[in-house]
Amino acid sequence: MSSRYFTDRFRFPDPREADPEGLVAYGGDLNPQRVLAAYAQGIFPWPYDARTPLLWFSPDPRMVLRPAELHVSRSLHKTIKKHLFDIRFDTAFDEVIRHCATVRRPGQRGTWITEEIIRAYGKLHKMGFAHSAEAWSEDTLVGGIYGISLGAAFFGESMFTRRPDASKAAFVTLVKQLRTWEFQFLDCQIYAEHLARFGATPWPRARFLTALAKALKQPTRRGSWRLNDET
Repeated sequence: MSSRYFTDRFRFPDPREADPEGLVAYGGDLNPQRVLAAYAQGIFPWPYDARTPLLWFSPDPRMVLRPAELHVSRSLHKTIKKHLFDIRFDTAFDEVIRHCATVRRPGQRGTWITEEIIRAYGKLHKMGFAHSAEAWSEDTLVGGIYGISLGAAFFGESMFTRRPDASKAAFVTLVKQLRTWEFQFLDCQIYAEHLARFGATPWPRARFLTALAKALKQPTRRGSWRLNDET
């Protein structure tokens, strides 16, 4: 199913007309097809809380990581080489997003991952568009990341960790797999110091939208993901 199917049904305002904070629109719902249409147009939902209208953003600049430009520190590389974590894809998506919802973040009084978000992205996972990379230790989930895949683009949403370097190991493994699958970029949305250390850089919105249009020309890798899956 092409991205045009979603964007034709759910048209958003032009993200180039967003306000200075990146707000494009408010209202609507998290119908999975509406969410996919938003991503295909360079927009993502970012609720303030469960009581206020849904907010849709397209920030400028946009934090982006090209898989080939991934930087892994020596210390993290050593940790990964020790195989302290078993990295899996798509085996505990619901657990990952619920763990992400509990993460305390500086400057935020609560979580934007509402129950509505959890339900919507759970549906997207079942549809084969939302994926998780998970770090396990002795069959205990200790870290992970989830996001949306469209075309040759992956849109990272949130991470959590319960052990030092667990989410970082999952992130690095995911990016390396995206590189193997010839994904063109991983959208990190907004600046974060740890993402910059991994090699993510701020792109002007115009550059991001151009790159997104190119990435969406490639087929979407739907279904359950597995490491080193070449099918």
